[in-house]
Amino acid sequence: MSGLINPSPVALLPVDEKVTSIFTEDVEKKSDQGIIIDAAADKALLRKIDLHVLPPLFILFLLAFLDRVNIGNAKIQGLTKELKMEGQDYSIALFIFFIPYILLEVPSNILLKHIPPSTWLCTIMFLWGICTVGQGLVRNFGSLVALRFLLGVFEAGFSPGAVYLISMYYKRYELQWRLSVFFSSTILAGAFGGLFAYVLAKMDGVGGYSGWRWIFIVEGLLTIVVAVGFKFLVVDWPETSHFLSSEERKMLINRLALDTGSFTMNHLDRRAAKRIFSDWKIYCGVFMYMGVVNTGYATNFFIPTIIQEMGFSPAGAQVRSIPVFICAAVFSLTTAWIADWRKHRYGFCMAGVTVGGIGYVVLLCQDSVSVGVKYMACFFITTGGFMCQPVTWVWLSNNVAGHYKRAVATAMQIGLGNIGGIVASNIFIPKENPHYKTGYGTSLGMLLMCGVMCTVFFFGLRWENKIRKNGGRDYRFVEERDDLGNMGDDHPHFRFTT
Repeated sequence: MSGLINPSPVALLPVDEKVTSIFTEDVEKKSDQGIIIDAAADKALLRKIDLHVLPPLFILFLLAFLDRVNIGNAKIQGLTKELKMEGQDYSIALFIFFIPYILLEVPSNILLKHIPPSTWLCTIMFLWGICTVGQGLVRNFGSLVALRFLLGVFEAGFSPGAVYLISMYYKRYELQWRLSVFFSSTILAGAFGGLFAYVLAKMDGVGGYSGWRWIFIVEGLLTIVVAVGFKFLVVDWPETSHFLSSEERKMLINRLALDTGSFTMNHLDRRAAKRIFSDWKIYCGVFMYMGVVNTGYATNFFIPTIIQEMGFSPAGAQVRSIPVFICAAVFSLTTAWIADWRKHRYGFCMAGVTVGGIGYVVLLCQDSVSVGVKYMACFFITTGGFMCQPVTWVWLSNNVAGHYKRAVATAMQIGLGNIGGIVASNIFIPKENPHYKTGYGTSLGMLLMCGVMCTVFFFGLRWENKIRKNGGRDYRFVEERDDLGNMGDDHPHFRFTT
C-alpha cells in the first residue's frame, strides 16, 4: 500500500523543536514536519485496523463481563435458595471476586508488555471459562466463593490489557469511539445476558441440574471454546502485528507519532517508576472511574432483582432489563462519537453523572412515584453510568504517554477503580428491599464523587497546559536532559486533552 511519502519519523525530531501543533492539526497539514500522509491510504489503514482489532476483543469482553455478572441472573433463578445462602452471603460472593481482580491488574499489564497479547488474553480467558463452568457444579456456598475468587484472578488481566492494546493502535481523538464500541459489549452482556439466562433457565431439570446451573455451565463452555479459537484472531502489538504489511506498520507508527510526538517511556527504571507513581493524573483517574463503575456494577448485579421487586416475575424481570441496557448502549456510542468529533471529554462525563444522579434521586423517593416511573429511573441510572464510564477510560489514556506509563496507568485506573465494584456488591442490603436506601444513597454519592474528580482533572489539565505554554516546564530540557527520551507526558512539549 502506498501512502507514506518522505517517511522521516516524528520520533527522530530534535527534542527542542516545537511540536505543539501536532495535537490539533489534521494530518494533511503535517508536511512541515517531514511527513505527508495519503488521505485515502490512511483511511484504508484505519478501516483495516478497525476490522482486525475491535471485533475479537469486543466478543471476548462480552463473554468476560457475562461470566462476571451472570451470578445476578442465576440469583433470581434460585441460586441463593438451593445453596442455602442467607443474609450477606450473596454480597460476599460478589465481593470476593474483586480482591484478586484489583491486586493483579498492574502486574498483569506489566507482564503483557513482554508476552504477545493474543497468547496472554486467550490463556486467561480459557482459565476463567473453566471457573465459570465450575460455578454451575458447586454444592455449597464455600465452593462458590472459592470459584468467584479464582474468576477474579484470571479476569484481572483482561480489561486493562485490552484497553491498553486498543489504545496503542489509535490517535487520541479516534480512541473514544473505538473504546466505547469495545465497552458496549458489557452493556449488551447486561441486556442479552438476561435474555440468554431466561432461555437457559428453561433447561431446568435437564441432566438433574437446576436452571441457574445451566446458565453458568453453558456460558462457561462458550467462553472456553471461543478462547481456543480466538488465539488466532486477537492482534498483537502494532510493531509485530501480522495482519499488517511492513509498509502498513510503518504508516501506523508514523501516524501515531504525528498525534503524540516523540513522548516515549519504553524503559521501566527508577526515574520512570517515580514519574508514574507520583503522577496526580493517575490517582484522579482512579477516583473518577471508581465513582462511576459502582453504578456500572450495581446495574448489572441488581437491575434484574430491582425490576422483579417492582412486582414482575423472574422471567418478566429478565426480559424488561433488556430495553434498559439497549438504551444505555445507544447513548454510550452516541456520546463517544460526539466526544471524538468535538475533541472534548469533561462535558460528556458531567452529562452522564447528571442523568444517572436523577435516576438515583427518583429511586430514593420511590414511595412517591409509580412503578412506571421507577422503571424509567432504571433507564436513567444505567444510561448515565454508561455514558460516563468509557469516557473516563479514554480521558486518562489520552493524557499519559509511553508504553510503560500507559500500561501502569490503565491497570491502576481499572484495578483500583474497581473498589467501586466492592462497594456495589455490599450496599444493596436484602432487609432494605425494595427501597435500598443504603444502595441508592451510596451510589448517588459515588457518582457525585466521579463528577467532582472529573472537575479537578479538567481544571488541573488546563492549568498544566497553561504552564507549559508559558515555558514553565522548559527547565527539564536542561536539568533532566538525559531523561527526555523516557519522560512520557512529562516532556515539556506534551499537551493534555480536556
